[in-house]
Amino acid sequence: MEFIHIADVHLGAKPDAGEAYSEKRTRELWDAFSHIIALCEQEKTDVLLIAGDLFHRQPLLRELKEVNYLFSTLSHTQVVFIAGNHDYVKKDSYYRTFCWSGNVHPLLEENMQYVELAQMNLAVYGFSYHTREIHEERYHIKAPGRYPCEILLAHGGDERHIPVKKELLECTGFDYIAMGHIHKPQVLVENLAVYAGALEPVDKNDTGQHGYVRGEITERGTFVKFIPFARREYIHLTLHIDESTTNGSLKDYIKDVIKKRGIENMYKFILRGLRDPAVEFETGHMDMYGNILEIVDGTRPAYDYQLLYAENKNNLIGQYIEVFRGCEAGSVEYQALQEGVQALLDSRL
Repeated sequence: MEFIHIADVHLGAKPDAGEAYSEKRTRELWDAFSHIIALCEQEKTDVLLIAGDLFHRQPLLRELKEVNYLFSTLSHTQVVFIAGNHDYVKKDSYYRTFCWSGNVHPLLEENMQYVELAQMNLAVYGFSYHTREIHEERYHIKAPGRYPCEILLAHGGDERHIPVKKELLECTGFDYIAMGHIHKPQVLVENLAVYAGALEPVDKNDTGQHGYVRGEITERGTFVKFIPFARREYIHLTLHIDESTTNGSLKDYIKDVIKKRGIENMYKFILRGLRDPAVEFETGHMDMYGNILEIVDGTRPAYDYQLLYAENKNNLIGQYIEVFRGCEAGSVEYQALQEGVQALLDSRL
């Protein structure tokens, strides 16, 4: 039995993506989901598992109809999904009354339920969020063992959203645990408990690759593989500069880095190092491709402290420098020297 496991699609989200991509990113989330459906049809995947947060918020009726149409185009694939903390089942949620295509099996109850897929000798278990947060552990459970193959859909993993203990998951007896909520793909238990991660990154902190999990359950066991799939990545990079760096050279440096890492991606840059005290970086004018979300200037002026002391030995700045005379570069004392001198100089402006 072959399956594809996705999670945290967040349809309806409006990710921050810079001037070049912000307007189209909402549509790209839908496109990515459509491509997964097409992939399932092309490969005749047996089951599509969706481990929560298919939507970024309460789904609109028209959105459910669009998703259901996509599901209905699958001639072979059965779909099983749960609602997560973002698209939790409210009292007036359209989830409660929507009529799904015959190949779609939502597990929308607040307590554990399951769907039997007899043609595959498979049962899929799970429950949905009915509130934004669930603080208690709820995955200290055992697979009933009624079916040759049993899969659990699970959404959570932090203190406010069903805390998860790896050692408990190892003992559940399920053939596979398809997990959602954590946006970065990761393996909790090899070939057993896996976070697919967000299908596409939806937040600037969703760095690294994103995609889906392809898996197979055979008589020899369960085997899974993460497949990169996202169109764009959020990339955080630290750029080291020195006293020779000017605004022009920094802009060229950033341009070259983006060209090498991909202009389709979205960037946050952190500047580190010692700059010429006469230079102030105009970070608001460095975005050549429209894909820079933020530039954090963490540089420090490269002062000549001997010269500063000679010029200010009869005032507070000179006295402050005298206190730290002889401290080593890179030490805590040297950092205090830098920050203190900068504060004293700023106070004179």
